[in-house]
Amino acid sequence: MPTLASSKKRMRQAERARLRNKSTRSSLRTSLKKILETNSKEEAEALINRTQSIIDKTAKKGVIHRNAAARYKSRVRRHVADLES
Repeated sequence: MPTLASSKKRMRQAERARLRNKSTRSSLRTSLKKILETNSKEEAEALINRTQSIIDKTAKKGVIHRNAAARYKSRVRRHVADLES
């Protein structure tokens, strides 16, 4: 356990950030799972904008790396394109 006041404060801040990041990451994973499990082109088209927005926001907050965000968006777009053909 920390003894310095600043260490205690950093511990509290880290816990709040961890919970915030956990929530953001969870919504990202849920959104990705929904769009990748769908087999309907119309349903995927409806979900793609929201999913890409969530991916971008998660990367902007620093929860995931920007290259990971690009990879996720690429997978989502490729999945929707495969549904079309």
